[in-house]
Amino acid sequence: MPVEVTWWGHATCTVVDSGVRVLTDPLFVGRLAHLRRRRGELPPPEAAVAEAVLVSHLHSDHLHLPSLARLSPGTLLVVPLGARRAVPGLRRLDGVRITEVGPGDEVAVGEVRVRAVPALHDGRRLPLGPRRSPALGYVIRGEARTYFAGDTGLFDEMADAVGPVDVALLPVGGWGPFLGHGHLNPDRAARALAALAPRSAVPVHYGTYWPIGLDAVRPHEFHSPGDEFVRKAARLAPGVAVHRLGHGESVRPEVTR
Repeated sequence: MPVEVTWWGHATCTVVDSGVRVLTDPLFVGRLAHLRRRRGELPPPEAAVAEAVLVSHLHSDHLHLPSLARLSPGTLLVVPLGARRAVPGLRRLDGVRITEVGPGDEVAVGEVRVRAVPALHDGRRLPLGPRRSPALGYVIRGEARTYFAGDTGLFDEMADAVGPVDVALLPVGGWGPFLGHGHLNPDRAARALAALAPRSAVPVHYGTYWPIGLDAVRPHEFHSPGDEFVRKAARLAPGVAVHRLGHGESVRPEVTR
């Protein structure tokens, strides 16, 4: 069965491998605090159906409790170490099985194994959370090895920490006009892609949410990161097939080596 990746917007993706559905950082709302969904319809109810859900870090646009409340009883929810202590609302999710992991930990989900890998990002629950929970990426290994980077900056040990992968889901933007330390923009994401050297890539975490009232402030930061990443990846990683998806679109990337 081919591996299939669906991008729902922001950092929310469904990866289907070996018949197992894995959902990343679910965010299923039209508005989150000062952010408004500017592109793409809200994901349909079936987007919340998965055997396992991976949360990369505790920021509310990645660990979003109302979206997690849509998960079916029995769903495995994988979160960074310390998440239940930092976000007490996790304990009130009805019937969801929660597993906390740190870098190097592995979790089995049917025929698939999920390995947590390091990320360079502030993983605490903002605005006041203590720095107890790491930000993570994940490698989903079944018929393919799919790397979901979560939110991360570029760091020297990235390729070694992640290991060989076939598909990379890389953040290429953000939700505001400026990206601080611990994020990938199109240029840094293309350099990460060159270091990781997968067969295929899908840019995520751009062009979905934007702060209310900032429509005229550096709007290219909202609209352009996907296209910029495609151009820069073609120059820095010409052997990688980059699939720029629209919201709700799917791809079955080539993974045979």
